[in-house]
Amino acid sequence: MYTVAAYYRFFAVADPLALRDELRAAFLDTDLLGTTLIAPEGINGTMAGSAATIDRLLDFLKERTGLERAEVKFSTSETPPFRRLKIKRKREIITFNTAAVDPTRPGQYVAPAEWNQLLADPEVLLLDTRNTYESEIGTFEGAVAPPLNTFSDFAEYVRTNLDATKHRKVAMFCTGGIRCEKASAYMLQHGFPEVYHLKGGILRYLEEVPVEESQWKGECYVFDERVAVGHKDYKG
Repeated sequence: MYTVAAYYRFFAVADPLALRDELRAAFLDTDLLGTTLIAPEGINGTMAGSAATIDRLLDFLKERTGLERAEVKFSTSETPPFRRLKIKRKREIITFNTAAVDPTRPGQYVAPAEWNQLLADPEVLLLDTRNTYESEIGTFEGAVAPPLNTFSDFAEYVRTNLDATKHRKVAMFCTGGIRCEKASAYMLQHGFPEVYHLKGGILRYLEEVPVEESQWKGECYVFDERVAVGHKDYKG
């Protein structure tokens, strides 16, 4: 059984190459699989391995990056969800190419237990910040899914389709939280007064919200060999 850990943290990385090399050296000869991206703005990864290896990885990341275990989304897989280990230095940990944004000033987090209550507010515009092929297999009831081929398209969608004077309450979500965190920061920094995002993303919602109370419809696309997950994959 593989333990799968999905995580990210926005923080100033003084030397991304040095952190990449240190992480590679520490885990190259272990059973760790998956991808971690390191950039000046932070770290983002989904890794799989034995429970002991994942514990060791998270201890390493806590010491080097300040990542708290409570922020990590866990799941399991009976087969290897990744084929190899990749640790890369990137310009951004989540690409937003055409728009400048400070990801350390995001919108307001909403815990999974409080998400349904927010969705019940008729004044809230609910946005799915994932790519179209992801939202097609599952999304939240009532969500607007912009036609996004890549996350970089989100800024243009906002500029051409939304108005900060009309859309005064916006809530958004994505797989693990990283995209909507950056998107929420972008919208706040462009005048939208109330911007919320699902803390921990869909993965945390599937983990914590009972299926009988869930507003989630369908499956959640994931970027590994499992392809998609649902409430059934989070039985506790």
